[in-house]
Amino acid sequence: MSRVYNFSAGPAALPTEVLEQAREELLDWRGSGMSVMEMSHRGKEFMSIAEQAEADLRELMGIGEGYKVLFLQGGASLQFAMVPMNLMGSAGKADYINTGAWSKKAIAEARRYGKVNVVASTEESRFTTVPAADTLSFDENAAYVHYTPNETIGGVEFPYVPETGGLPLVADMSSTILSRPVEVEKFGIIYAGAQKNVGPAGLTLVIVREDLIGSPIAGTPTMLDYGTHAGSGSMYNTPPTYSLYMAGLVFQWLKRKGGLAAMAEINRRKAEKLYAAIDASGFYSNPVDPVCRSWMNVPFTLADPALDATFLAEAKEAGLVTLKGHRSVGGMRASIYNAMPEEGVDALIAFMAEFERQHA
Repeated sequence: MSRVYNFSAGPAALPTEVLEQAREELLDWRGSGMSVMEMSHRGKEFMSIAEQAEADLRELMGIGEGYKVLFLQGGASLQFAMVPMNLMGSAGKADYINTGAWSKKAIAEARRYGKVNVVASTEESRFTTVPAADTLSFDENAAYVHYTPNETIGGVEFPYVPETGGLPLVADMSSTILSRPVEVEKFGIIYAGAQKNVGPAGLTLVIVREDLIGSPIAGTPTMLDYGTHAGSGSMYNTPPTYSLYMAGLVFQWLKRKGGLAAMAEINRRKAEKLYAAIDASGFYSNPVDPVCRSWMNVPFTLADPALDATFLAEAKEAGLVTLKGHRSVGGMRASIYNAMPEEGVDALIAFMAEFERQHA
């Protein structure tokens, strides 16, 4: 059976080269006589996998020695709680920017542990833009500032990194991590669920500045203390070993592709051509402010919503799958993460043009 072009928002497509390598190593990882799924997480074989994965991620992102890299579980959703548990401290309050569904969930969770000040919200625009950089004002006594650089559901993305005046900046980068270079030193914490640009579901990356570790609020469970995992090399308990191994293969694939600068150029080109096709059409539309359009998640609607089911069915026949928009917003959504080849975007654009010709 031939493989389809999978536009899922997550779990998302993985690079074919990575899947092929994993298949070759499935029963016997490099002469060990074992699958990675069968290895002790404390054995020398798996420890070498984990150490290489961290080294490769640090190289790709330029992560300095002042940061810990943690391989955790629970997804970005658990980080909605772990961040305030570990950072609220004596301040008891934090600033949040609300630009969509995932921001709102982070805000709701943080309110369990302290005062949340929503310094800006774009809900009135139906989350089709982000606040202008010069309109943001933060509480100098806040423990940190939290934002979501890319909202997967709405397809809206910050074109800038907020300046916080020295407050730790926390970013949920689940849908943009590794899609382009990032200045890690601008952030106190970067966290991301793996199932979009990194690897299979089950793994969560947390890049945390060392000075932010060690002062959790009273009552924080051992497993939710960053210090627990930083002090044990992410091996306090059994990590998601196979997901970590797969992420390591993705890191090596990215290095072979030329790193994040090369990936950024490809991703920019993919997004620009898809938005250009939508904008040139009277049949399709995208609601997001062009300045804030996501490179990773491209929502669009058809002029006649009654054609949505037909569009999805015919797209599937053409080998283009999981294009249905999130249930909260409807329409279509094409998620074009790193593993989506440019040919897949070209195939989608060609299909959209033919569908419009037949149904407009």
